Amino acid sequence: MVDAADARDDNATPIAEPAQQRLLPRWVITCISVCAALLLWEIFGRRVNPIFGSYPSAIAEAFWHLLVTGELSSALYESLRPFVIGYGLAILVGVPLGLVIGRFRVAEASLGIYVTAGYAMPLVALVPLLILWLGLGFAVKVAVIFLMSIFPICINTWLGVTAVPKTLIEVGKSFVAPDIVILRRIILPATLPYIMAGVRLAVGRAVVGMVIAEFFTTISGLGAVIINSANNFDTATMFVPIIILMVMAIGLNWLIGWIEHKVAPWQAEITGRDRE
Repeated sequence: MVDAADARDDNATPIAEPAQQRLLPRWVITCISVCAALLLWEIFGRRVNPIFGSYPSAIAEAFWHLLVTGELSSALYESLRPFVIGYGLAILVGVPLGLVIGRFRVAEASLGIYVTAGYAMPLVALVPLLILWLGLGFAVKVAVIFLMSIFPICINTWLGVTAVPKTLIEVGKSFVAPDIVILRRIILPATLPYIMAGVRLAVGRAVVGMVIAEFFTTISGLGAVIINSANNFDTATMFVPIIILMVMAIGLNWLIGWIEHKVAPWQAEITGRDRE
């Protein structure tokens, strides 16, 4: 005769399997979603007047034409140069500034108000003034991208420092560690998830700043392709740089997430996202 407890254990074995093993991977769900969206866009986009909209196959044809003629590669190069420099400078300045403002009371009282005001200010309104200062060339584009992306990085880093448990800082003080060592060895590692979140948020603002700079200053790069194709009512060509900018933002977000996983692997373990 089989014991009742053993029978219950045998019956419970299939239920004890992790439910996550039966779930689809995240990338499969993403691919299904993108394919469904493209299919619906293709079906319904063909019913729209080409002046008012387009569809994926026409956009792909326009993309190939721009690629073969070399116009796309030239425009992409013109746009990426100020983007890389402006966005890189925003990271190099925003992270240390956020660490200092969050760690030191005097810095927070004296500089925090300007960072908060700068984040809330409509920076597009400063573009004419920046043009007067820096002209219409490369420098003003870098400045616009820098100003658009530095504040999310700085504020997220600032908030990350204030969220560090006080007990961790007290441990450093108990070992008579100087402030710079506490900042570098304790606060910075604990703040890394906040820093990476700010860097991710800044990607979108930097892309927007890049296009704004190309619209308001010397019309060049991907912004020039958008304006020229819109003026010619070539909607399919106009969508090409827009989609490229979207793909670029998604790719940069993925890259930042990969870097975060490498420099702060414990964060994925804490949240359990490493098992998804």
